[in-house]
Amino acid sequence: MGTAAIDGNALLAAAGTGRDRYLARLAALVAADSGTADVPGVNRVARLVAGYARESGLDPEEHPLPDGRTAVVARRRGTGRARIVLAGHLDTVFPAGTAAERPFRVDAALGRAHGPGVCDDKGGLLAGIAAVETLIALGAERYGEIVLVCSPDEETGSPLGRAVLEREARGAAAALCLEGARENGDLVSARSGVTDLEITLRGRAAHAGIEPERGANAALAAARLTVACQALNGTRPGVAVNVGVLAAGSAPNVVAASGRLVVDVRGDRAAAFDAVIADIRRLALDHGVDGVTAEVTEHAPMPPWERGEATARLAAEAVLAGRTVGVPVRDAATGGGADANLIAALGVPALDGLGPVGGCDHAPGEWLDLASVVPRTALLAALIDRVAGA
Repeated sequence: MGTAAIDGNALLAAAGTGRDRYLARLAALVAADSGTADVPGVNRVARLVAGYARESGLDPEEHPLPDGRTAVVARRRGTGRARIVLAGHLDTVFPAGTAAERPFRVDAALGRAHGPGVCDDKGGLLAGIAAVETLIALGAERYGEIVLVCSPDEETGSPLGRAVLEREARGAAAALCLEGARENGDLVSARSGVTDLEITLRGRAAHAGIEPERGANAALAAARLTVACQALNGTRPGVAVNVGVLAAGSAPNVVAASGRLVVDVRGDRAAAFDAVIADIRRLALDHGVDGVTAEVTEHAPMPPWERGEATARLAAEAVLAGRTVGVPVRDAATGGGADANLIAALGVPALDGLGPVGGCDHAPGEWLDLASVVPRTALLAALIDRVAGA
């Protein structure tokens, strides 16, 4: 794509000057709860990120969404032509109150920061801002425009945030996504597709002891569907099916008039992913319990992101950028979906895992490797510059 234009030592030095600022911002972001359902919390983090972007030389805009959450888009014009998108997210999976229960802390012995969202994705968002700061400090702005897009609902599939993300990403030269690098430092070059299928069952209530024959048992249909859906595992390559929510009925002496399943479906290849979704829809219509109807609703589907030629070229550029700053770079596929899936579906070359190294996402032990912050910021800055030099 591009040619190296910045000395690696200069990149590392410039990134290093911003380390204390990065840590102060990280502590402030982690201290603010921003679970996807916590609208005030998500918006508080949106305002903080917009402020940090402004301080760092970007021009931020806040985009209110219909559910009250706010997406943030921050721009910076350069001297070249390539438009490069940096994509991260403001929300976490943790409910309000988690930041007080598990406040931001640094384990000096391990060199790790802990706290809700420290890696996924607050550390990554700040790495994107820090990389732009690094390039500004070096006068290395060969890009035409940098666009930082911050979704407020990625943890639930960006059902509303995707409109902003897709609008900004469409036609970009590349999308560099800011989820944390894998625990071993790998970048991410492919992700499974993921969707939730909600199956609503409607039966007919009746007294279970006096006239059960007048009922239509939605609980029985739900049980049969659960077994049938789980049996789909192993029937198609690279596909995983999990009935994660199952509920039915109202009382033990009443034939269940209603039932509900929520099925998590994942697949690393589009054909198999689409086929298993069709399988579940067929099973819902053929559960075998007379008088029970089924309705299937799909929530925030993310298509599989398969590692194609465009991603391979971008990964090769990341390897060269890594050599510039002394960071060995490899890439791998992962089973979790992210906003990169939506961007790659537009035909935009994408690469993910460009935040600092971290782990234990979505769990109380979530951590961020502080020693990785400066070299990974320098790596991201070097990659932006290489793409810009195309």
